[in-house]
Amino acid sequence: MRPVSGTYGRPGSSLPLTTVRPVVERVCPQVDCGRRPAKAAVGDTVVVEADAYADGKDLVTCELRYAHESCAEWSVRPMASVGQDRWRATFVAVVLGRYRFAVHARIDRFGTWTRDLRAWADAGEDVSSELLVGAALLDRLAGTGGEPDRRLLSGLADALRTTRRGLEGPAPGGLCALLGQDAHAEMPTLADVIFSTRLAELVRAARSPEPAAASDTFEVAVDPEKARFSTWYELFPRSASGRADRHGTFADVVARIPYVAALGFDVLYLPPVHPIGTTNRKGANGERRAGPDDPGSPWAIGSSEGGHRAVHPALGTLEQFDALVAAAAGAGIDVAIDLAFQASPDHPWVREHPAWFRHRPDGTIRYAENPPKRYEDIYPLDFETEDWRALWQELLGVVRFWIGHGVHVFRVDNPHTKPFRFWEWLIGSVQADHPGTIFLAEAFTRPTVMGHLAKIGFTQSYTYFTWKTTKWEIETYLNELVGTDTSAYLRPNFWTNTPDILAEPLQTGGTPAFVTRLVLAATLAASYGIYGPAFELQEHTARQPGSEEYEASEKYQLRAWDLDRPDSLAALVARVNRIRREHRSLQRNDTLRFHRIDNDAITVYSKTDGGLGGDGGLGGTDHPTDAMVVVCNLDPFHVQSGWVELDLDALGIDGDRPYVVHDLLTDARYQWQGRRNFVLLDPAQVPVHVLAVDAHPAPPPPVGAGGGERG
Repeated sequence: MRPVSGTYGRPGSSLPLTTVRPVVERVCPQVDCGRRPAKAAVGDTVVVEADAYADGKDLVTCELRYAHESCAEWSVRPMASVGQDRWRATFVAVVLGRYRFAVHARIDRFGTWTRDLRAWADAGEDVSSELLVGAALLDRLAGTGGEPDRRLLSGLADALRTTRRGLEGPAPGGLCALLGQDAHAEMPTLADVIFSTRLAELVRAARSPEPAAASDTFEVAVDPEKARFSTWYELFPRSASGRADRHGTFADVVARIPYVAALGFDVLYLPPVHPIGTTNRKGANGERRAGPDDPGSPWAIGSSEGGHRAVHPALGTLEQFDALVAAAAGAGIDVAIDLAFQASPDHPWVREHPAWFRHRPDGTIRYAENPPKRYEDIYPLDFETEDWRALWQELLGVVRFWIGHGVHVFRVDNPHTKPFRFWEWLIGSVQADHPGTIFLAEAFTRPTVMGHLAKIGFTQSYTYFTWKTTKWEIETYLNELVGTDTSAYLRPNFWTNTPDILAEPLQTGGTPAFVTRLVLAATLAASYGIYGPAFELQEHTARQPGSEEYEASEKYQLRAWDLDRPDSLAALVARVNRIRREHRSLQRNDTLRFHRIDNDAITVYSKTDGGLGGDGGLGGTDHPTDAMVVVCNLDPFHVQSGWVELDLDALGIDGDRPYVVHDLLTDARYQWQGRRNFVLLDPAQVPVHVLAVDAHPAPPPPVGAGGGERG
């Protein structure tokens, strides 16, 4: 980024273009030096910061300029100093689309003058010449202001030129009236007027004649609120009948919607719903030979019955799919479908567009491989084919087709195996017409690749959370996601499990592991998901030791799920999701903070709803109004305890007064005092506390029993 646009010439070549002195640099948020937009969601407060300073002893003043892409006029807001030449201001993203913003810095002649005037006066020096300097400065500012500001500034300038008693003399009466001074109040001195907040505000509002140093212009892409805060539930429609001997239908999924809604999910994600090929169809548990009744993998898309714009006949018709989307919307749920840009050998594209696939030297098409895995039932597309333009347009048409059927949320299968330029073009094309469309990247790949996919347009991303199990791993990873520049463009979506991933803790840790992984995912990240009913029914058997594949995987066969089983965690899932909806602090990631505890088997963290000051943060207050603390025992087998050390300032807690923490999972209340408090968590009972902080209880509620917490 250029520190000052158009200010400096090449050293030694010619005179600079202007004599502007301030420097503006390290503007954030920005992505790739401003080449790509940062991200926000509707309703978010965008926090803009920059370094701004100048040579010498003059002060600088900064302003934030911002505008939505649909507006020609800039809105202007003063920036506040946060120390060490760092400045901050905020604006609220109120509509979808892109906002542009820049930071301007000027020499603050008025602020420098009042600072020096106060210093001379405090030292007992004669300030008469300084008052004349101030008069000239105010005359200059008066030329840029409007009525009545011009009269006030000019009147004060006259008073500075004519005063005979210096700063301690009375201010002219007309000046007091313009300042809103009560006529019966004690007459203010000239010093009272010069150093008043009102005058400073008027000077700041005047159009300063000082030339400005301007940063480059940056952008923020604003997505729907669901891009920041969403709760996903994945299910296979073909297993929705409740019977292993009957293929589920879209109507069966409609019947399941009240269950999903009662659990508190707002996105229902369906794996591919298209016709499934028969050539090289996979059998149970992914066996290379399928039996006559094996349904195959939904990701082997396409048959004589159609391709990516068709639905599997066993599921129903497109009209019945539309009815499912409408029923879900009536329950406040978006239906998300899988974008898996690949084809079975039976897909119509193979016959109609053979050039869209990569061929071996013997003329056969190479099937998908991920050594040592082979997917003989899938052909990958060749995005570099000579006919790539037609292929890309067809895939864009697929997305637009499903948008036409009410789908605005897409989970994208393995996007890292397709060209970056393709995704940047496709997502940009879709969002130009449908700016509220959400794309979730299922990109279990290298961090740089995952990050780049987020930069080029993916709204959310799967993460490595599934494999982060120790305290050090969890805290290090979350600090990377939330506390670095990554947070400007990558929105994490934490999944407890997927049809591909049965993580080791869920295989061996029993119910405590399911509880802790649920709470961690749901409270560490504003967006999270579960693959159900496998999760709430605690499906934990792997196909073989060391594998993350499920035994009797739904990817290859129908399953019958008994949703009424007594060991179901459905009630807990519903409670956790209700807590997320009721507490704004859990609907964001930027306020996540880890706290100390003297036990490496326990992690402690908090979230608040803001506290940036003024209109900063989603909370919009100087102090958090909603603060949550989570204490999680990561050991599913043993009781663990320790002394929590909270950062009280971050939570808005007065360390000299008792406060109450309310466990929203068990409804127990504990009275705590100061920053150090004792906790004890038994995985055989409840291995985690989800605590709402009441920083100012009056009167103090009774102390809850159990858990080992002290009063």
